[in-house]
Amino acid sequence: MLSDNQQSGSPARWVPTLYFAEGLPFYTVSLMALIFYQRIGVSNEVIVLTTSLLAIPWSLKPLWSPFLEMYKTRKFFVVCFEFIAGLSLGLLALCLPLPGYFRYSIALLSIMGFCSSSHDIVADGLYIASLNAKQQSAYAGWQGGFFNVARFFSQGGLIILAGFLEARLPILRAWMIIFGSLGLILVLLGLCHARVLPTGGEDRRSGDLTEIARTYWDVVVRFFQKPNIILLLTFIFLYRAGEGQLVKIGPLFLKAARQDHGLGLSTAQFGTIYGTLGTAAFIAGTVLGGYFTSWLGLKRAIIPLIIIMNLPNAAYVYLSTALPANSALIATTLGVEMFGYGFGFVGVILLMMQEIAPGKYQAAHYAFANSLMNLGLIIPGAASGYIQKWIGYQKFFVWVLIAAVPALMMARFIPIGGADAEPQATPPKAFAEGET
Repeated sequence: MLSDNQQSGSPARWVPTLYFAEGLPFYTVSLMALIFYQRIGVSNEVIVLTTSLLAIPWSLKPLWSPFLEMYKTRKFFVVCFEFIAGLSLGLLALCLPLPGYFRYSIALLSIMGFCSSSHDIVADGLYIASLNAKQQSAYAGWQGGFFNVARFFSQGGLIILAGFLEARLPILRAWMIIFGSLGLILVLLGLCHARVLPTGGEDRRSGDLTEIARTYWDVVVRFFQKPNIILLLTFIFLYRAGEGQLVKIGPLFLKAARQDHGLGLSTAQFGTIYGTLGTAAFIAGTVLGGYFTSWLGLKRAIIPLIIIMNLPNAAYVYLSTALPANSALIATTLGVEMFGYGFGFVGVILLMMQEIAPGKYQAAHYAFANSLMNLGLIIPGAASGYIQKWIGYQKFFVWVLIAAVPALMMARFIPIGGADAEPQATPPKAFAEGET
């Protein structure tokens, strides 16, 4: 009998589109919604709080991830969540002309966030279940690469398109086209995946609530029985505390008017510099960060990774002080910051993969750890708008540098496998602002 993977053909047929579909909704919530709300005149503190709360499903997904392991196939859930997320974005586009579009947008983006975070669980599970260890390593680059293609497409291409449309149409109509296009793309990806995806395992049916509860409890108990788990989780929570604030306020600073002490970039300029060139620098950082960690081993690399991730945040201190108008200088400065972000981000991903995920419930436990990492973005991020309003952009970016100190201090005491232990293959997709 043919294996699941053999029946679906080469992983090259579905791994790229699967992780492109995983990235689109995430970047819609993490950045595109932020820029949309800024363009319609919502205040920074409301924007930051709203988009941070919209990211909560990525941190709460451990509550329902075990249930996705018990019913139907992973393919069924992947296709289902892509359809619902696409329809939610389509409805969002249709709601923008209505008087209450702000609250409708929050409700529909919340639905899409739930679908996207759930899609992450089953997509990663399908990847693990359908590929052997050699294939998983071989396609790890595809996995991360096409997740970042979604970042290029959304934060770069679509933001640039939004700027082009804003110059010719009312703002709300321009963003109707953007959100409607995203919804259509996700629906088309769902149709494609209904044909090409492997099932990711046998059809699973579990009707015994006692068995469900017992399995769920076993997942939780085994997670907290892992060695040094509380210390590791605390470290993971703190690892991105500075970046969690910067990714919310940084784009708003770049778009804020110069009379408000921002750089005053247009939507198209922002898409080109931050979404395209910045993303390229981030990807280069993740690739080199992976090789760097492979060379040193995670134990010896962890402190340099934290330093390289956070020290370039001083780029924003410079930008908020000098307020340069030269686009090339701004792009270079942001490129340095984004490169450092990508370089250091590898550390927390590998820490979760190598120190927390291994065991009976690998996918669920990785999701647990990843969700806590997301809380390390959401909680500081939710407060960052109020901090920035209180102390201003320049002092805020200094505060971001200080916020990295606790993780740096903890790194000296974190128990990680021996310095010469062989690292795992390249980490899975890099979630720039958090997730999976």
